[in-house]
Amino acid sequence: MTTNGTGRKRAGHDLGRRVPGQNLVLGREGQLAWVLGACARVLRPVVRLALAFGVKHGHLEALLRDILLDEARSAWLRKGTEPNISQLSVTTGLNRKVVTMKIREDPASLPETEVSAEAKTLTLWLQMFADNPSHRLLPIASEDASVPSFESVARRASRGDVHHRAILDELVRLNMARKHADTAELAVAGFVPSGDLKGMLSFLGDNARDHLLAGVSNTIGEGQPMLERSVFAAGISLTECERIHRLARERWSGLHHELTREMRLAYEGADNKASGRIRIGIYTYYEDTAPDSATAPAPPTKPPGDKA
Repeated sequence: MTTNGTGRKRAGHDLGRRVPGQNLVLGREGQLAWVLGACARVLRPVVRLALAFGVKHGHLEALLRDILLDEARSAWLRKGTEPNISQLSVTTGLNRKVVTMKIREDPASLPETEVSAEAKTLTLWLQMFADNPSHRLLPIASEDASVPSFESVARRASRGDVHHRAILDELVRLNMARKHADTAELAVAGFVPSGDLKGMLSFLGDNARDHLLAGVSNTIGEGQPMLERSVFAAGISLTECERIHRLARERWSGLHHELTREMRLAYEGADNKASGRIRIGIYTYYEDTAPDSATAPAPPTKPPGDKA
């Protein structure tokens, strides 16, 4: 007992002489574990999406390398430095050969939802419909400037960058509008391209990215705190989950129209040099957390010869 006690005391004494360095190491390892734990939670639904579409480990590994390099370069640029190959290698942990190869590539990407002419047009059309339900049906074109038409809505929303008939054709393709002889009819309550996988993936990526960027910005202390809140409960029935889900949908509808109006006014009042962007969203997720007999982990097996 005495020896054990002395050993513990000696260990404590030695630890006391190494406290600064060891605390830094332990603190760093602890932070890495916390960050990786958060990343694991964030990546789990991403991996579920990837597996659902046949994405393999090699694809995800290459994607992660690309994102590491892109974010590392952005981090250096925010400090006022254009990083060289060595700096990117040190920051990411990738070797110089990989860094050199990756920065020369020009990867394809999904379209950005903010710059979609059809999304801007539909958003303005929805706002007009909320203010006046008769605007569900619009003449495709009108010689009378005082009469709202799809042409005027598209020109106003896209600032004339895309022809109104091309925008209408795309909305019809996405089942968001119907085209009659001389009129266009609104067919949805929001820009959710359910018939277009690429469009749905674009919105998934943009919405989830900006939600995470708000949380990450708040966590690492970049700029002013962003609004990023949630409420949650466990141990309630699925019926109650759906009831609360419907309540959130109903309350969001009014706020959605108000925010859309404010963004439209800000967009129309901005000059061509304005570079700010904003995205405000809401989500609900619920599930049955009861263990499934088919997926529940099996009880641990006893080693051979072990007796209860």
